[in-house]
Amino acid sequence: MSEPNAPDDGGPQETFISHLIELRSRLLRSIVAVVVVLVCLVPFAKDIYGELAAPLVRALPKGATMIATDVTGTFFVPLKVTLMAAFLLALPYVLWQAWAFVAPGLYQHEKRLALPVIVSSFAFFLIGMAFAYFLVFPIAFHFFAGYAPAGVTMMTDIDKYLSFVLTMFIAFGITFEVPVVVIVLVRMRIVSLEKLRSIRPYVIVGAFVVGAIFTPPDVVSQLLLAVPMWLLYELGLLVARIMVPPVAPDADAAESEAGS
Repeated sequence: MSEPNAPDDGGPQETFISHLIELRSRLLRSIVAVVVVLVCLVPFAKDIYGELAAPLVRALPKGATMIATDVTGTFFVPLKVTLMAAFLLALPYVLWQAWAFVAPGLYQHEKRLALPVIVSSFAFFLIGMAFAYFLVFPIAFHFFAGYAPAGVTMMTDIDKYLSFVLTMFIAFGITFEVPVVVIVLVRMRIVSLEKLRSIRPYVIVGAFVVGAIFTPPDVVSQLLLAVPMWLLYELGLLVARIMVPPVAPDADAAESEAGS
């Protein structure tokens, strides 16, 4: 941590203004990075949307296609998908800008914890999205297409499909953050490892509740969200046990005395 500014320099006010200027600069750099990547990807917007829609298109009956009920949907929906892809591609640079802004104000032990947390959170979020795209979508879409009533052809609007996909990506991305959350809680002594183990039954029930809320109303999709959430919780407990040294009884007693 840096030493406080001298009072004859204008002190806290000048420091606050300098922080605002730096924050504005880093936000502008992040926005420019996203815009540059977006401009590079716009010529491939149709192809990018085609890849996103591929799991559903492969599950549709022969002769069925996706539809656009909005006049501008054929333009704006691929553009939204391209913007999402641009943001994901530029996200490492955006996170680096955020890290460069907050790192000078952190202690050394906070830096050692924060940087791995940021990197692992980003990686696990991408893994969750990939899990939804490559495993959950094909199974769920084939399930829905197979249950279409006689005389009904499954033809999904591209805008509604995008909303569905974004919801699933966010749900699975956040679900795959469970190990990171568990490790951080144990590492910062917010919750003990024994306590997290004792609430395992509640976590399992909560995983199925979350699966029922954020996935389509079929058992397969709910299981594909709930079971990984439970297994990731177990992974977090395992990694936390390896990475976080147990607290000595003397240290616990000292902390309790200090708190009282």
